[in-house]
Amino acid sequence: MNPNPDLSRRRLLRLMGATPMLPLGAGGVAALMAGCGGGDNDTPTTTAPTPAVTLASVSFGSMAAPALTDAAAMAKTSVASTMTVNFSDSSKLDFKLSYQPFFITGDMVPNGSGGTILAGGYYDINNKAIVDTTVAGKERQFFSDSPDGTSLLTVPNANVAGVKGNAVFAVVQFEYTSWAQDGKTDMYGKLPSPIAVLTLDQDKTTGKLTLVKYHNVDTSGVNGLWITCGASLSPWGTHLSSEEYEPNAFTAAGEDQFKAFSKNLYGDETKANPYDYGHLPEVTVNTDGTASIKKHYCMGRISHELVQVLGDNRTVIMGDDATNSGYFVFVADKEKDLSAGTLYVAKVGAGFSLDPAGSPAPLTWIRLGAATSNEIRALAASLKATDIMDRASADPQDATYTKVMVGGKAEWIKLKPGMEKAAAFLETHRYAALLGASLGFTKMEGTTVNLKDKVAYSALSYCQSSMVAGNAANVAGNGISIPKALNAGAVMALSLKGGQKDTAGNAINSEWMPADVKALLVGEDIGADALGNTANPDKIANPDNLKFSEKMRTLFIGEDSNLHVNNFLWAYNIDTKQLSRVLSVPSGAESTGLHAVDDVNGWTYVMSNFQHPGDWIGIHANVKGTLDPLVKANYKDKFGAAVGYLTGELAQFKLAKA
Repeated sequence: MNPNPDLSRRRLLRLMGATPMLPLGAGGVAALMAGCGGGDNDTPTTTAPTPAVTLASVSFGSMAAPALTDAAAMAKTSVASTMTVNFSDSSKLDFKLSYQPFFITGDMVPNGSGGTILAGGYYDINNKAIVDTTVAGKERQFFSDSPDGTSLLTVPNANVAGVKGNAVFAVVQFEYTSWAQDGKTDMYGKLPSPIAVLTLDQDKTTGKLTLVKYHNVDTSGVNGLWITCGASLSPWGTHLSSEEYEPNAFTAAGEDQFKAFSKNLYGDETKANPYDYGHLPEVTVNTDGTASIKKHYCMGRISHELVQVLGDNRTVIMGDDATNSGYFVFVADKEKDLSAGTLYVAKVGAGFSLDPAGSPAPLTWIRLGAATSNEIRALAASLKATDIMDRASADPQDATYTKVMVGGKAEWIKLKPGMEKAAAFLETHRYAALLGASLGFTKMEGTTVNLKDKVAYSALSYCQSSMVAGNAANVAGNGISIPKALNAGAVMALSLKGGQKDTAGNAINSEWMPADVKALLVGEDIGADALGNTANPDKIANPDNLKFSEKMRTLFIGEDSNLHVNNFLWAYNIDTKQLSRVLSVPSGAESTGLHAVDDVNGWTYVMSNFQHPGDWIGIHANVKGTLDPLVKANYKDKFGAAVGYLTGELAQFKLAKA
């Protein structure tokens, strides 16, 4: 028993103030105080003062993957992990982690005006609800089962009715909905993606977040949104969205998916322009919990997945979630302004491999062009694909055409005179391939940055097809060639340096350009185990979302795997090299919406969503019969999915001797 409980209490309070923490659950602070044996008495003692206590490290205790013996855990978001905060005086705090959802999509939530609104609901260009009529007599507004990119932020002088503590905002985007309610009509990519601002009431004592207002952002001014996937928070406090799998402007007019998208958005199958999609939307939250949105047309029209602004507030590295994808970097002309700049694409040098013990492969950069968003938006409105280049899907036997690989398939293209800028920003994949860029990655997903060490991290969800030597989609000599597929994927590390020149010898105006790339973490393909996993469940598989916490020195990794029966959220400490399983999402679901926020009014948050629970494929054969009714019961017959965050309860503490 501590002879001086008041000293213990004050020491523990000092530890709590030494680092942001995950918000405590109900009763957490009271339990913490009771554990110290102290009350509210801060009467000074004669004990000699102790040195200042600082954060030493944060680590995560790994949870076991849920098993069919606990089917309930497999059918929901499960957390059985811990977080340990270590301090410079050998004190430590241990937290038992848990998951707190704000809502399940399809819930009716407060709209801030005394009424309610459908969470994840879809709207057309006139902000009218889009109605699912596939089941007669049960017509209802479409809502998403696939929440994705999320940003947590604050706005100076925020003032929203109903907030009693601190006003905090979360911007949440909804990538798609899988099916109409008849269970037969595929809706992927056929609805304009909604994006919402959540006003959250942050309890000043516990850090708990409570939803008080849901605002659907009006996207009519940017022609609606197309398949919004991963997202990031800019250093200046805006939400950087995404539009992945850019529509093929040569073929979109005849494709059922794009025609349905146009019909649902505009009421007209022919009105949507494919060149208005595949760009980078940016959302700015207002003090009242509403928001404005704009699209940056000058950052390349690629399969934007998740971008990351680097340490100069100008350089942006971008995920490119496609087959035959590449590393693209945008360098803005001005800090904190993405409306004008220069676009580059990488060439990969000798030595590329997926061996974490291997040497990095060098990167050099091809300048694609410089532009403003306004000028490219004007080109998008005035040009068709055939105005920019000629394209053939079979060899035209004409030496003026160049063979390129686009989306895993061969094409032959010829640029029309004077169309370099239009090609660079509207036909970015084709133009980059034409200039000899290394477009050979598969499923390049999330990106994030470790500012202290000047390292960026990039997820390759699958390493197959275009990356494999001899594969029909592989481009020989482009620097990306592995001997066999690694279906479980990898996380790559890219060192960031200044003083680089592009391939034409011109200086690149950035101190944060990726200079080389090497493997950091890799998954492991296996034969199917008893549960059905075809990738080692104790290693990452198909990494997707990536977020790095500077204060925790931890890389968080969310999975989108067809190889794990349950997908996981992992924490990887880059100093200790410890990989810990933090969270498991419902079987058949993908871990999305990852956002690690070091400090929001003194609290740390790890945001986490999931999408499409119970999306059964072959690996679920052994579990589907047991889990399907549980998942249906938990998530609105599999039409709902959760938006939420990790929270914690103080489990135990250890204080250094006084």
